Parts: sequence; structure tokens; C-alpha cells
Amino acid sequence: MSAEPSSHGRLRPNALGVAGIVFFVVAMAGPLAATLGASPIAFGSIGAGAPGAYLVAGVVLLLFAVGFAAMSVHVTSAGGFAVYVGRALGQRAGIAAAFVALVAYNGMLLGLYAIIGFFAEAIIDAEFGLHLPWQVWTLIVIALVAILGYRDVNLSAKVLGALMLLEVAILLLFDVAVIGSGGADGLSLEPFAPANWFDGAYGVAFLFAFASFVGFEATAIYGEEARDPKRTIPRATYAAVTIIGLFYVLATYSIAMAVGPDQVGGLATDNPEGFIIDANTEFVGGWSTHVMNVLTVTSFFAVVLAFHNTLARYLYALGRGGVLPPFLGRTHGAHRSPHTASVVQSAIGFAVLIAFMLAGADPFAEIYSWLVSVGTIGVLVLQASVAIVVVVFFRRTRLDRRVWHTIVAPLLGAAGLIYAIVMAVEHFDVLTGASGGVVRHLYWVIPLAAIVGAAVGVWRTREGADLERGFSEAPVPPVAVREEVLG
Repeated sequence: MSAEPSSHGRLRPNALGVAGIVFFVVAMAGPLAATLGASPIAFGSIGAGAPGAYLVAGVVLLLFAVGFAAMSVHVTSAGGFAVYVGRALGQRAGIAAAFVALVAYNGMLLGLYAIIGFFAEAIIDAEFGLHLPWQVWTLIVIALVAILGYRDVNLSAKVLGALMLLEVAILLLFDVAVIGSGGADGLSLEPFAPANWFDGAYGVAFLFAFASFVGFEATAIYGEEARDPKRTIPRATYAAVTIIGLFYVLATYSIAMAVGPDQVGGLATDNPEGFIIDANTEFVGGWSTHVMNVLTVTSFFAVVLAFHNTLARYLYALGRGGVLPPFLGRTHGAHRSPHTASVVQSAIGFAVLIAFMLAGADPFAEIYSWLVSVGTIGVLVLQASVAIVVVVFFRRTRLDRRVWHTIVAPLLGAAGLIYAIVMAVEHFDVLTGASGGVVRHLYWVIPLAAIVGAAVGVWRTREGADLERGFSEAPVPPVAVREEVLG
């Protein structure tokens, strides 16, 4: 018989190593789903230069990771980006960042719940002859994620690891087949010519390339559950960003070579849903296309599971610190998981999606497009904010005096991320598919979340809430002492 749930405020220590955390991060990026979903837009925007857009995005995020990893040595938490903001600018700013994260990741998660139902309805019917409406598939996925999120984090890590390896394997098989055969017209380096990176609607291409990397905040969120976090988190961060970046660059290069650099832009525009699948059938075979179809569904499942775990830990940390109701800060007696926060997060997803379903919303054109677009901007804002606060943190504490790690690389990363935010706002109609009305201005939800979070921060800290207590696994010094240390 399992132990009863406990109010013990600690997650399971030493549960995850570098590989386990990398699995969560790579799964959260959804390599197969992102390649099939985002790269056609990048190719349609700048043609053969799309691999270069992914390369640039990867470099910018590696620059960001330099400062992020340097600061992670001094931060062990379940609070993700919010705790970094709080350590540099004070806990009220950290609470504002946490509210932005809650809105952003809920947007991503709820939109992905809808899209997995959309794909499952079509693919499972075509492959297995089992037809269920998208609403049923979405509710099934919510239930499965709720069960896994309630249990030991290692169970989720194993599921994510298996699914991630399968989806990476099927795309690597495609890469090998294309490059090994010389592609459609022979291999070339045309996709890596800088002139092709800034051709056509390059801002849209860069935006979707950055969006494909969403999720590596998970390296920080699992800090409390990591083995030797001061080493594990920096290593996992570098490994995750590098693996994701190389994977996207190789996959998009192979797609360009399979179709031909001169034709890929046109085909991506004319047949965005099928041109990659058609190329896979030609170079690998029809059997692998059937496998790829099924793995598209499992790829989305891995993404929603990873996002759910991230959100559960945010709610848990805010509950443990007294910012949100304290019951959210409980952990399970046997699994040491944030079981209460996980259940609440599942209930939120269920309630919101039921409301969309009753309203007759389209799972792809409305729920997915609108909510994921808001989530993408929110995550980019968080990343840019952290890149800047890394500089502030080290300038105030002098804990690390390396100029490259604490000033140059973070500021370069911030510049690239701010550019991505500008592109996201400027091309929000492309993201959402809506050219007017309230939807065109949905991105204002992000600054509104920050304002609400700041107001809650003022109120709750006056009532005795302590963000550091929620975000830190070990006892932290009193507020007055921390303020003295930070100057």
C-alpha cells in the first residue's frame, strides 16, 4: 500500500541526472512536431535559407545559456526563470515573472492539448481505422498526463525519454537517407549562405525558429530534483540547447536537400502539410511515413507531458512560498511529486478546454493558433528578461567575475531574443492566423500578467509570503540578510 499524500514541502532529491533532465527539455521542444509544424512556415518565408534561421536561433540561445548556466550554479529551485528574476530584482519582480510564466506555459499547454486531439483524430483514423472526435482524444490525453504528473518524476522521465528517442530516430533516418543519397539535386551549402538567411520574410522564419526551442527552462525547474544540481543544471542546459539546435539544423538541411534548394520554398508554401511527408516517403519508404505519422501524435504527447510538469512545479513553488494557496506546496508521501499542484493544473486544463469545446472553437485555427502564439511571446519575454537579470545579478553580487559569462554573452543573447519578440509582435497575425479583432491584440495578455503578478507580489509579501522559501530547496537567509548581500 502506498503512503498517504504528505504536506512535506520537498520534492524527491537526486531523482534526475543530466540525461533525465535533457529528456524533459528535448521532449518539451517536440523535435518531430516542431519540424513538421514550424519548418514549413520557415521554408515558405525564406526558402532554402531556413536551416540558417535555425542555426542563428541556436547560437543566440547558446549565448543566453552561457549566462543562464553561470547563474544556475548559485540557484537551486523548482521556480524556473522566475527565481532568477527574483534573485536579481527582488521577490516582487520574481512573482511578476512567475505570473507571466503561468500564462505563457498554460497558453502553450492548452493549445497543444487541442492540437494533439486534432492530429490524433486524423492520424489514428487513417492508420488504425479508429475514429473518435478530437475532443475525446484531447480529454484522454489530459487524463493520461494527469496520472503521470501525479506520480514519481522518474516515470515521466522514462516515458519522455522513450518517446523522444523514437521521434529523433525516425527523423535521423530521413536525414541519413537524404544526405547519403545526395538529395534531389546533389548536396550543397546554399542553405548556409548568409545572404539566404535574410531573404523574403526573414522575420517570420526567425520567429518560428526561436519558437521551436521553447522549453529549455526545464533545466532550472528540475534543479531541486537533480543530482548535484550545481553541475547537472549547467551541463543539461548546454547539452539540451546544443542537441536541439543541431537536430533542427540537420533536419531542415535534409529537407532542403530532399526537395531541392530552388523548389523547397514554393513547395512549402503550396503544400505545407504534406511536402515533408512526401519527401520522407520518397527517400525512406512508405513504411516509415506510417511510423512518422504515429510518432507525430506521440511527439505532441511528450510535449504536453513536459509542459504539464513544468506548470505543476511553478504552482508548487508559489504555493510553498505562500504566494498562492499553501496547499499547492504539498508533495506526495510516496512519489514526492507536487501531486496537489499537478491535480489543480489538470483541472485548469480540463475546465478551459471544455469551455472552448462547448463554444465550438476550432482546435487548430483558434485554440492552438491563438493560445500557443501568446505562449510563445511570453516565453521569449521571460528568456530576454533572464538574460538581462543575469548581468544585474553578477554586477551586484560579484559571485562570478568572468566578463564573457556574466556580461557579453548574456547581453548578446538578450539582443537576439528582443529581436525575436519584436518579430513576434509585428507578425502576430501570422502566428494567430487572425488579421483583426481582439485576437490581433492577444499578446497584451503578457504585460497584463506581469502587472497582476506585481500587484499580487506587493499584497502577498506584505502578508508574509516569501518567494525564496517557495523556490529554494534549502533554508534561505532572512529577507533583510539577502538584501544586504545584494546591496
